[in-house]
Amino acid sequence: MKKLESIEQYNEIIKSGKSIFMFSADWCPDCRVIEPVLPEIEKAYSQYTFYYVDRDEFIDLCVSLNIFGIPSFVAYENEVELGRFVSKDRKTKEEIEEFINSLSN
Repeated sequence: MKKLESIEQYNEIIKSGKSIFMFSADWCPDCRVIEPVLPEIEKAYSQYTFYYVDRDEFIDLCVSLNIFGIPSFVAYENEVELGRFVSKDRKTKEEIEEFINSLSN
C-alpha cells in the first residue's frame, strides 16, 4: 500500500483512476488487526490503487472528509467519491471486501 505524502498528492490522486484511501494510525489496535489481510485485498482488487493515510499526519484532511474513526476507507474514481466505510469500529476482511464490492453497483 502506498503512503500518502501530501495534500497536493491527495488532490492529484483523486483526479484520475480508481483509488481507495485507508485512514489509519500507528497506535490504532483495530488498524493493526486488519494489516495482515490488506495485501490480499489489494491483490484481489487491483483495479484500485490503495493509499495509507496517517490520521495524525493528515488530521485536517480527516476533518474535512468527516473521518473521525479509524480504520476507515474512502474510494474515488475520477474525482467522484464512490463510497466510504467510515466508523470507529473494528473492520473484518469480509466487511472490507463487501464495501469494495458495493462500489461497482
